[in-house]
Amino acid sequence: RRSGGRSIPRSTTPRAHEGQRRKSGEAYVTHPIAVAVLLAEQRMDVDTIVAGLLHDTVEDTELTLDDISFHFGPEVMEIVRGDSKMSKLCGEAAALPADERKELNHRNMLLAMGDDWRIVVVKLADRLHNMRTLEHMPRHKQVAIARETLQIFVPLARRLGIETLERELTDISVEYIFP
Repeated sequence: RRSGGRSIPRSTTPRAHEGQRRKSGEAYVTHPIAVAVLLAEQRMDVDTIVAGLLHDTVEDTELTLDDISFHFGPEVMEIVRGDSKMSKLCGEAAALPADERKELNHRNMLLAMGDDWRIVVVKLADRLHNMRTLEHMPRHKQVAIARETLQIFVPLARRLGIETLERELTDISVEYIFP
């Protein structure tokens, strides 16, 4: 139970992602679980780990930010909101060209980071797990994602002093850019 006596629903993330698959063919729920494990390995607080479990639910399922706030508290909800892609939360942004959507999502992430630095740690854990499973993407996407990782996410990890994430993100990115 969370403070306030509300029950935390069991298996919210698995049910929310039920039937969804990753490019690898694995059940989608393996991704948020892996992100939560990475956050736990970084010794993050419980709210951050829970936000890691829920980080894609608002973008990819029927769950809303209000649902997350009700079941897990406003602090978790704010971390999830900051991690969510603006282009998926806002209909107008979804209509933008891909480059503009990406720029909007990066700007939103950086602004949200000013409110709570844990947002970017969730984003880094999310990116690291996605990098670890990048072999299931087409080559052109592998290179584009690896470049973006080197340009944006590696410097963020460095600034936050999270050397383990910085090093692994760099190593994987270089492997894909210079096979």
